Formats: sequence, C-alpha cells, structure tokens
Amino acid sequence: MELPTTYTVLSNPVPDSHGDLYVLFAGESQTKPGHLIGPKVYDFYLMHHVLSGSGSFVCAGIRHELRAGHTFLIHPEQLISYESSEADPWRYRWIAFHGGPAQALVAETGLEPASPLLDTGRNPRIAVLFHHIMRAFRHNDRSAHLRAAGYLQLLFAEYASALTEADAAAQQRGDEGEALTQQVLRYLSTQYAEPISIENMADSLGYNRAYLSRLFKRQTGVTPVTFLLKLRIDKAHLLLRERLELTVEQIAASVGFQDPLYFSKQFRRFYGQSPTAYREAMKAL
Repeated sequence: MELPTTYTVLSNPVPDSHGDLYVLFAGESQTKPGHLIGPKVYDFYLMHHVLSGSGSFVCAGIRHELRAGHTFLIHPEQLISYESSEADPWRYRWIAFHGGPAQALVAETGLEPASPLLDTGRNPRIAVLFHHIMRAFRHNDRSAHLRAAGYLQLLFAEYASALTEADAAAQQRGDEGEALTQQVLRYLSTQYAEPISIENMADSLGYNRAYLSRLFKRQTGVTPVTFLLKLRIDKAHLLLRERLELTVEQIAASVGFQDPLYFSKQFRRFYGQSPTAYREAMKAL
C-alpha cells in the first residue's frame, strides 16, 4: 500500500541579525517513490534524519544507502543528490542552519564531507528534537530563534555522543581482535611442531573457528591456516641449513608435517626449490 505523500516546512519567524548559530527552516515529508532532489548545491547546512523507509544520498561521487535511524548532512556548496526508494520511500525531517559556530559544531559530530552520515539506531531523541524545532517555529513567538538554536545544540550533543559510542565499540572490537591475535600467535608459535588443527586451537581458546579466523585475518592479513603453514616452512628452512645431520623426513616431522611429499611440495611453493635442492645448495657454499 502506497503511503500518502506529505510535505511541511516552517521558517524561522525571527530574523537572523547576530551571525550566531541560526536555524533557517525545518520540515518533514513523506516522499513519493523515487523522489529525487538534485544534483544541486546549497549555501547553508542542511541536515536530514530518516524516520522510516529508505533511500540514497550521493556526495563527492559516493553513493550512500540510508534507512531509518540515519542522519545525513549536506555541507554548503557541496554538489549532492538524494533519492527516495521506489519500493520503500522514506519519510524524513530536516533542518537548515548556518552561523559562525556551525562549522566547529559539525566537526565535533564527525559529519564531515568525507563521512556525511551517522547511524543513530533507535535513539528516539533525535526525531523529537527535530520536531521541537518545527514546533518552536509553528508557535511563532519572539524566542523561536533561541529555542531552535538550543534544540540544534542538543542535536549536536546527541550526535557527538553517538560518535563517541561508535568509536568506543570499534576500539573494543579492535582491542579484542588484537588480544586474540596475540593468543593465536603464541599458540601457533609454541605448538607448530604438533599435529594441531585450527579447530582444536579455536576450541582451546574458547572461540568459534570462523570468528577466530576472521579476527586474525583482519589483524594480520592472513588466515591462521596460512600463518601456520608459513611458520612451519620457515622453521624447516632454518633446520635444513643448520641441522645437516637430520634427514629431510626428520625435519618435516620436526616442524609438524606428517607427509614428507606434502612438505616438499609446500617448501617448493614458498622457496622455489625442493628441500633437498636447497640443502645441497647450502652445502656448496
């Protein structure tokens, strides 16, 4: 069922005379499917908050897919376009503002031109503050400009708080990934000579194998399987050069390979020659 299209916009009834933070106008709309704005530029900041539905926002040549809970900010003189979804057209509220403190306040929220959107999730205060600004203009009293600027300041506080929480969550994930990676490195570096498996290691560390592998690769650029294989081959490379009394089969077993032929194949893959050829080359030096 197609939602009825609505559009409401209210201007600040009090003129801007001081150059302070000033809200020009505020509005709300249930857009029609595929409703497109732009490409165009504005000479003020224009901030939208998506209440429901979805759409896309294009700035600096990058397309961002947005849904309910997202806020996106258009900067002055920035070429942009935004379009409502055909299947689930968005309903959003918006406010336009400018003034001396605006740039610094925007910077504190992280809504810079390179990252002009923020996901506020289910935070109900965002939509309410947009509504309060519209209500201040609707009442048309002499303090409307002050109320609107105050609510806008509170909005910036909410966005700054959301950014801080997002950074903390990312840091926590990063700390967890780094700590887990160190555990894996210690485990593999001490157990490489044993017939271990990544499944056994994950169990012993108390993690799901897929989750462990994903975090490890994010931190190191390689999977635990690849790291273990390279570690074993490098250890064998050292033994082939320094322990001439050991046979190739004994060296393979010493670094965790139960199949000498598989060991030889992997050694050639990393070093471009067989273990025997490498040892003979070392003896000739």
